Amino acid sequence: MNAQAVGYVLRMAALFATLGLLGGCAALQTGPMRGNNPDFTAVMPPPPKPASQNNGAIYQSANSVPLFEDQRARHVGDILTVILNESTNANKSADTATSRDTSINVSAPTVLGAGVTYNGKSLLSAGLASKNAFAGKGSSTQSNQLSGTISVTVAQVLSNGNLIVQGEKWIALNQGREYVRFRGIVRSADITPLDTVLSTQVANAEIAYGGRGVLNDANREGWLAKFFNAWWPL
Repeated sequence: MNAQAVGYVLRMAALFATLGLLGGCAALQTGPMRGNNPDFTAVMPPPPKPASQNNGAIYQSANSVPLFEDQRARHVGDILTVILNESTNANKSADTATSRDTSINVSAPTVLGAGVTYNGKSLLSAGLASKNAFAGKGSSTQSNQLSGTISVTVAQVLSNGNLIVQGEKWIALNQGREYVRFRGIVRSADITPLDTVLSTQVANAEIAYGGRGVLNDANREGWLAKFFNAWWPL
């Protein structure tokens, strides 16, 4: 192998190594759904003091089943069905127009009652004029809709009776898998006798819908395209 062929092989190896490094730099970090804004963080009530339980041989207060009440979720581990009925529509438009005209004239001073001129033109007079205008217009429209059901479990019972629920559902398809994840705070009074609750009645709700597989990968940009789109000015 001559020197020219060796140089070509080395250049190609360096090129592929550089592309690999760029791909590592362009990888996206997937963080949690919830942000760090304290204005939207749920406020938890103080934990109650544990009360003494008088359990008998048959009756257990922690796992009691009421005979004359609906079987609604109320304890940790109970199952609750959430009816997803989310629909959001957002429209925003802005139209701005500004203009400004400026004119400044400085009269020429006189010396002994006569102006200072040269070839009939005043030397000390000055004038300034400027004009600028700006016009901008923009609009944005976004809509989302999600419907279906998901069964979740009670993760925590707060001292005021509210329930923190969470869960996920995976669906395997021919070319991939789809999932629905749900978490939020449910008020016990909003639970129906059929042990269901509307997603619109859940406080601090986190709803995620996504997928994995061939179809999901086909809808993503390649790592090299992500890298160039991150800094490409056009």
